[in-house]
Amino acid sequence: MKQVLQDMARGRTIVIEAPAPQVSRAHLLIHTSTTLISAGTERMLVDFGKASYLEKARQQPDKVKMVLEKVATDGLMTTIEAVQSKLAQPLPLGYCNVGVVAELGSGVDGFQEGDRVVSNGPHADVVKVSKNLCARVPDCVSNEAASFVVVASIGLQGIRLAQPTLGEAFVVTGAGLIGLLTVQLLRGQGCRVLAIDFDESKLALARQFGAQTCNPGAGEDPVAAGMALSRGHGVDGVIITASTKSTDPVTQAARMSRKRGRIVLVGVAGLELNRADFYEKELSFQVSCSYGPGRYDSAYEDLGQDYPFGFVRWTEQRNFEAVLDMLASGQLDVEPLITHRFAFEDAPKAYEALTQGKSGLGILLQYTSPVGERTVRSVSLATRRHFDAQRPVMGFIGAGNYASRMLIPAFKAAGAQFHTIVTTGGINGVIHGEKAGFAEASTDMAVMLANKAINTVAIVTRHDTHARFVAEALKAGKNVFVEKPLAIQHVELADVEAAYALAHAVGVGNDRQTRRGPQIMVGFNRRFSPQVQKMKALLQAVKEPKSFIMTMNAGAIPANHWTQDSAIGGGRIIGEACHFIDLMRFLAGSPIVSIQARRMGDSPGLLVAEDKASITLGFQDGSFGTILYLANGAASFPKERVEVFAGGRVLQLDNFRKLKGYGWPGFSKLNLWKQDKGQNACAAAFLQAIEKGTSAIPVDEIFEVARATIDVAEQLRKQ
Repeated sequence: MKQVLQDMARGRTIVIEAPAPQVSRAHLLIHTSTTLISAGTERMLVDFGKASYLEKARQQPDKVKMVLEKVATDGLMTTIEAVQSKLAQPLPLGYCNVGVVAELGSGVDGFQEGDRVVSNGPHADVVKVSKNLCARVPDCVSNEAASFVVVASIGLQGIRLAQPTLGEAFVVTGAGLIGLLTVQLLRGQGCRVLAIDFDESKLALARQFGAQTCNPGAGEDPVAAGMALSRGHGVDGVIITASTKSTDPVTQAARMSRKRGRIVLVGVAGLELNRADFYEKELSFQVSCSYGPGRYDSAYEDLGQDYPFGFVRWTEQRNFEAVLDMLASGQLDVEPLITHRFAFEDAPKAYEALTQGKSGLGILLQYTSPVGERTVRSVSLATRRHFDAQRPVMGFIGAGNYASRMLIPAFKAAGAQFHTIVTTGGINGVIHGEKAGFAEASTDMAVMLANKAINTVAIVTRHDTHARFVAEALKAGKNVFVEKPLAIQHVELADVEAAYALAHAVGVGNDRQTRRGPQIMVGFNRRFSPQVQKMKALLQAVKEPKSFIMTMNAGAIPANHWTQDSAIGGGRIIGEACHFIDLMRFLAGSPIVSIQARRMGDSPGLLVAEDKASITLGFQDGSFGTILYLANGAASFPKERVEVFAGGRVLQLDNFRKLKGYGWPGFSKLNLWKQDKGQNACAAAFLQAIEKGTSAIPVDEIFEVARATIDVAEQLRKQ
């Protein structure tokens, strides 16, 4: 498939070729026919991408504050790398898609293959979309007309919040694409409408749709025009669809409104409000969220859980259907809004037309490529090269933020031979695969596992998939590196242990690395950091038990984030605190024999208590330690601190940058100019262990730590 992306670092708009996505539960695969460029939103993204680093910072002062906090805790170089990595990830453009259903995932009803549908899919010739973000297109509505449905739904949601009634006077500030659609929808409600804009050509269209107009650029007074529309009473409502930093649209809206008038912000405007304007009239002001209820609700958008019709009459999907009905009846006319048509392959030219002039409204991309060219599951990223089968040849499953920013570069620095990168959507695989030097990108994991040229697999996917993917890779005879956690339930861990035992019993594998059975390793990188290695070396001389205090200032994550879901992410103790359970096990050098855990007590307003917990581990040699995993601290405080008390001496490690020794002969400190949590050394150790036929982390320790981590989570959940 092909898709349009915006390079946020260099400002380019590009069309890339990627493997076609595979359908998943509650989703549909759609072969695109037409898409509409959203002039306001996409122009803003393109302009932001072209801006300098300084200008990007000026546009996002809240992000600048976060960057400064990260510099204080993690160091300048680590922060620079994180920011550059974030900007280096291109963004998919578009959300107004029309196409034909090609495949249905499980749990999808109400659609059939061959249906014409609208969706919020991006500019791509194949898209995967949730069933709740699609609606069937009536036969009498053309593809071009249907491509306006999603953007019209943005205006419709603003109207629903304003609750207009027959005969009311409404103002639409900003006669761009959404504004002109909003004008028509309000006219369909029986309202008298005033459109305000600085572009006379757009106001001419507004008049064509039955609105009165006002052009402040020509010296006309918006407040006076609003009062005239309302016959001196003040308008009933104002819908702001403009995109501006100025506070004028909101100020003018307040001054032209009647008592208890309604103002709804659909676009973007300055919000330095004058209290007197709102206080004296008891005005209502509300910001509209995209195209309706369900937006940003993962249960609705990702899992396909609809809201009951009788309780939530209008959702994203139902707003789509309402706009389609307006198009089918002829009450909504979008033909005059179409200003440009481009072939999809010429998308960069379409964005030039969008950014070089302000007259573009409805810019359409048309898709005509043969279906067979769109459905390829694997694409070559580099000319074929020789792979040394006597060394690890890697396949990667997953290319999310951590994989692309940390793990893939770590394996590349360690000299890994990259063969295939597999992702569910295909795009990330191509972007990061090309950068790292992979030979292929794919969306078919089964084909990758069946490839005998690949003897080693890295799994960096969502936590609930780890154990299953590890077991499948072991059964295929592959060495496995899996990002933590290894498993989120004991039954999953048992499956992995069984697969590992079976692989070693039957001796699967066909090369030197796997004749002893495939290896398994979890990404417990902290034990490989240079400062932890120094701590381990110092502690070797201490023959008595040790005491540990480890503090993780983890920071808050919303309760609805996937990592907090015990069935998907396993919760933050399993997903993150496992790092320090492994680290303590490593520094103690002795098996875990006891576990005691206590979380914060339930309290009104406290949605998650499990991520504020104390974990105390006892070890066979008499050592013990406490892990404080806390999500209620300040971001300016060091994120990770390790303290060891042993034999009258103390070691203190702050954020993997500063190590201090107290009472150690010949050692006082080991500070780094750049934070190093051991990712590079961890990857290198795994590859070296494969070549030598050894283990980077003893497999018994891997299973022990996984078991202990799940035990801790279960203790906390019973409290």
